[in-house]
Amino acid sequence: MPELSINGERHELAASVGTSLAHYLREDLGLTGTKIACNEGHCGACTVQVDGVPILSCITLVHTVEDREVTTIEGLRDHPMVNSFVRSDALQCGFCTPGQIVSATALVAAIPRPSSEEIKHAMSGNLCRCGAYPKIEEAISTWQD
Repeated sequence: MPELSINGERHELAASVGTSLAHYLREDLGLTGTKIACNEGHCGACTVQVDGVPILSCITLVHTVEDREVTTIEGLRDHPMVNSFVRSDALQCGFCTPGQIVSATALVAAIPRPSSEEIKHAMSGNLCRCGAYPKIEEAISTWQD
């Protein structure tokens, strides 16, 4: 039976072929922090990391990530970026926040002190309908403070 590692825990992968990673995380494992909004890979709400790289889980088939490490927002609950988003008030409705934080933690893992341009580039795939972009940028640029 194929396996999947999610947030450091091994799971037997018992999903139908064609199941999206987002659906598997939410419906089969109960990890509802990963949001599904557009379900077409346009908005970034479903962002998770696979081997440390942000991906859109709504358009990723779960079987394509077997034997790789998947990190969801639940696996990042103790990351300082979470507190930075709260401290900077980098959310309004909060629906996009999990995907934003997942992308932001991947960015700072690669570039601990990203410039404004690096932040804008890395976060361009994560949309916020509330327009909290200045606060999101503030949270990412001050995450180590």
